Amino acid sequence: MRRRPVVTGRSTGSAAPSSASALGAVVLDRKDFGGPAAAQPATPVPARGSEYAVLLRRVRHAGLLDRRPRYYLAKTAAVAGAFAAGWAAFVALGESWWQLAVAAFLAAVFAQLAFLGHDAGHRQIFRTRRANYLYGLIAGNLAIGLSIGWWTSNHNRHHAHPNTEGADPDIMGILAHSDERARTGKGVRGFIFRHQGWLFFPMLLLEAGSLHYASVRAVLRWAIPNRFWEGVLLAAHAAGYLAAVFLVLSPAKAVAFVLVQQGLFGFYMGCTFAPNHKGMAVLAEDDATDFLRRQVLTSRNVRGGRVVDLALGGLNYQIEHHLFPSMPRPNLRKAQPLVARFCGEIGVPYCETNLLDSYAQALRHLHTVGRGVGGGLAREAVATGSLAGRESD
Repeated sequence: MRRRPVVTGRSTGSAAPSSASALGAVVLDRKDFGGPAAAQPATPVPARGSEYAVLLRRVRHAGLLDRRPRYYLAKTAAVAGAFAAGWAAFVALGESWWQLAVAAFLAAVFAQLAFLGHDAGHRQIFRTRRANYLYGLIAGNLAIGLSIGWWTSNHNRHHAHPNTEGADPDIMGILAHSDERARTGKGVRGFIFRHQGWLFFPMLLLEAGSLHYASVRAVLRWAIPNRFWEGVLLAAHAAGYLAAVFLVLSPAKAVAFVLVQQGLFGFYMGCTFAPNHKGMAVLAEDDATDFLRRQVLTSRNVRGGRVVDLALGGLNYQIEHHLFPSMPRPNLRKAQPLVARFCGEIGVPYCETNLLDSYAQALRHLHTVGRGVGGGLAREAVATGSLAGRESD
């Protein structure tokens, strides 16, 4: 099966020979992701003496896998306070078009709750699986209407096989991530593939609806644990949310509130996910690249200081997060220079750029793939080491 190397963004160091297969881009037919996969370990168990084992020992020695209970206590209190303040403002304003501003505020708060649910799903907050799961039920199912059971199952597959055709559910959806797959699109899907660079941000307004639908479908059809209670909490969220909105607002304003709040919530989440992997290496389903290179070569970091850290929920340290999924969010910033230095030592490219350039790289990649002109640029990437061009600050 023919493979095409694809590398994007700024890289540090040169690829080691063993990482060559990590740069292959192939197309496989879409597979059915209709049920959950087995849960992946919070931190992969390395082979003795592997490069990842060396890095893991350094990270553990630095104490970067230790829990941060005070951080999460303060973060939870702050986000819960913002959640309560948003709904209090909603009740106080009553029948007013100013409620659309509250909707925008609550969209951001919902995203911050989703980040906390994400951390709980990776067991970053508590030591026990049960405590993290209960936290996820509250932050996810009850507060924002997203199933923690569905998300954990789906997200674990992504972490095990990032940017891998036929295995990563995050790249098997409505967008094409390789030019071969783009050429298979017919009808409406073909239209979306061809114009996905332009449609990407508008389609993010539908992301929250997609997440809610996937949550409900998983509770009804998947063999996720505690399906009954997951469903009860999802129903409680939906009933409470809709009752509050339609009791306080007139039907027209209520519909407008829901559309704005859910649309911006999905848009925010999509803008958080977009820089992480789009435009990075796409792997064949049977690719045998080792764990460290698989995670690093398919991920992109976004720098920008603590404001970006807050806005993106720590996911801007995507490389470190993929290497150490159970590492508490505040430790990712501290791990970043250690991981970048190690990648330089072993000759593995480490991609990092600023927020705007990360979006530009992602959109250029989607446009290139969608228009079916990726072959020439992919060949150029072999020589230049960058499909999207040099980093721009």
